[in-house]
Amino acid sequence: MKLTLLSKAVAVTVLGIAMTGCSSWDNMNHRQKSTVTGAGIGGVAGAVISGGSVLGTAGGAAIGGVIGDQVGKNR
Repeated sequence: MKLTLLSKAVAVTVLGIAMTGCSSWDNMNHRQKSTVTGAGIGGVAGAVISGGSVLGTAGGAAIGGVIGDQVGKNR
């Protein structure tokens, strides 16, 4: 039970730290914004799919960031 709570706390902390980079949102180009958005969505999806696993959250964020980067370069 404590591990699940710890996993969720770590996931929320990691996402919170990642989102602090959004304070410079206005200075980012479209590709960078797509990468950040993809990482955020991927992190949440990874946490949901893995049941709050830290590895699932980090993996989802990494995969989402790569997908967001690739989508953003085509615009």
